[in-house]
Amino acid sequence: MTIAAIAPAPAYLPLRKIAAVGVGNALEFYDFLTYSFFSIQIGHCFFPAEHFSNGLVWSLATFWIGFFARILGGIIIGRYGDRAGRKPAMMLSFSLMGFAITALALTPSYAQIGVAAPILLVLFRLLQGFALGGEVGPSTAYLIEAAPPNRRGLYVALQYATQDVAVLAAGLIGFALSSLLAPEALDDWGWRAAFLIGVAVVPVGLAVRRRLPETLGEADRQPGAAVQVPWRLVGLGLALLMSGTICAYVVDYMTTFAQDSLQMPANLAFGATIATGLCSVCFEPIGGMLSDRFGRRPVVLVAGVLLLVIAMPAFIVITRLRSVTALYGMTALLSVVQAFFVAPVLIALTEGLPKAIRSGALSILYAVSIAIFGGSAQLVVKALIDVTGSALAPGGYMTLALAIGVVAMVFMRETAPAVLARRR
Repeated sequence: MTIAAIAPAPAYLPLRKIAAVGVGNALEFYDFLTYSFFSIQIGHCFFPAEHFSNGLVWSLATFWIGFFARILGGIIIGRYGDRAGRKPAMMLSFSLMGFAITALALTPSYAQIGVAAPILLVLFRLLQGFALGGEVGPSTAYLIEAAPPNRRGLYVALQYATQDVAVLAAGLIGFALSSLLAPEALDDWGWRAAFLIGVAVVPVGLAVRRRLPETLGEADRQPGAAVQVPWRLVGLGLALLMSGTICAYVVDYMTTFAQDSLQMPANLAFGATIATGLCSVCFEPIGGMLSDRFGRRPVVLVAGVLLLVIAMPAFIVITRLRSVTALYGMTALLSVVQAFFVAPVLIALTEGLPKAIRSGALSILYAVSIAIFGGSAQLVVKALIDVTGSALAPGGYMTLALAIGVVAMVFMRETAPAVLARRR
């Protein structure tokens, strides 16, 4: 399908009608992130101790590998979204994710097929990454193009909010499975059940996405030479996305951190994931709405500075008290403040990109930053803990990333239409 066959872009869509974007986005991120929350169990299954010195490190490394495929997915599917339209690109990425997650869930263990098992695991993680790399750009471009100008912050905040619906769902399912199953059963098939629950939603997601109108009209296409690439925005955007993704994946690591460093049972550790998902889902739309009213820069800067102040103290409280209350409370606090930081960053970056290259450029920027920094965050944190012998390492790494993000936001231009209108 070429862009010439696309109908003119529709009028702005009411919030309730873009639920299909959210459903697909949530499911893709559920499938991709569930691996992280079951990384210990997956390590036992595919990297057993008798053959691998540290199964968790191998499992986390495989988690990271999937992020590099997101770059290729961003280039191919993201740019396809600029040529053929946002809708066909979203349909393609969703279909590929459905296949990859089904295959991964059904892959036999190392005990059954030997070294072929981790090889297949890596291949299916690569396909997952390719699919998800092509999801973020087209879906975020769709959200901002479907939104009235004064509600872009709220609409695009749904990109992160639906990602955290996935985190919340994964946490609830992980808590239920780890509470009901013995550790051996969780290692053997419990984590597979979590993936297959996501697979069951794939037909629904395909059906609802198929009914979406297209937001990219033929008039939106410009010759490549006519599009001015905003390189200043690209550089600052990479720094901000790096900062946000490191923070997000350090907080997402809390479930593994609680089991590996704090020696908590798996069912209690999954409560941290529930806290992260619930707080983020509730507060990211609020962050988007505040950025619509007051601007992207003020909201990001206030939240970023606050995170800088509380990140290390939060980990000090968790590691010294080593209680469920401390773990859940500090995870919730970090998640709430982070919600106000990450959503306006994505909004500002998406608004600043020309429409003709928005899907592809955003896909590539997001995939590169998250592959190098976000995807490696949990492996880096584990390595820092092992090398330093300090469970405070995640707080230090998060603080460094935040400092870079706050500095980058100081140099960003404001993009919120309401704020720009008041300045005229």
